[in-house]
Amino acid sequence: MRHAKKGRKLGTDWSHTKAMKRSLVTALFLNDRIKTIESRAKEIRPDVDKIITWAKRGDLHSRRLAIAYLNDKELVREIFEKVSQGLFQDRNGGYTRIMKLGNRKGDNAPMVIMELVTEPVAGKKAAAAKPKKATPKKVAPKKSEELAEDLGFEADGTKEQIEAVDAAAEVQEKGAELTGEEKVEAIEEAKAETAEEFREAIEAPSDAEAGKEAAEEAEAAAAKNVETVDAEKIEEEKADVKAE
Repeated sequence: MRHAKKGRKLGTDWSHTKAMKRSLVTALFLNDRIKTIESRAKEIRPDVDKIITWAKRGDLHSRRLAIAYLNDKELVREIFEKVSQGLFQDRNGGYTRIMKLGNRKGDNAPMVIMELVTEPVAGKKAAAAKPKKATPKKVAPKKSEELAEDLGFEADGTKEQIEAVDAAAEVQEKGAELTGEEKVEAIEEAKAETAEEFREAIEAPSDAEAGKEAAEEAEAAAAKNVETVDAEKIEEEKADVKAE
């Protein structure tokens, strides 16, 4: 009957098991990691946690308990100094890590590496300190006058040019109010719808240009008429000379 006899037997008697566990714990604190079989690593884990908890308390009674377990004053002093400097202060447990290596040749015992966890804990503050994703700022739509300047329209543009600029302003304002896929679709539609209007507006001549072209055509017609009249007079003079 094994009443009140907790823990694993580990194939040895009580005194041998106690000495072996003390030796493994001492080696772990000296080297920060050890290589052993899985059952021994799991057996010494509570003892390692207990010593680190005593070091966190830091009082004289806890120091004496640690010395009584490890039988090494210098090692206990080193452990208490490390913990007092901030090691394991942000952890409330889980001071060790066990990594499996596979079975050992010969007796097929499962081998592991056991090490102290010295990494800082990523708590709520660290998670809150993560940079947030930058949200795209909304671009204010341009006014009709600014759009006219960008398109190269003059201040006294034609009616078609003014209507094209106003249409572009409305499309831009609509696109600024939308978000996501709707905004992309609105912008694409705006490009398709207003491209033809912009082209027509740019190609449409102004009133001044139309008047200038009409004047040039009139001058050309007048010059042509003058040349025709001169030619007729010359022919008449030639005919008169021949008759004489």
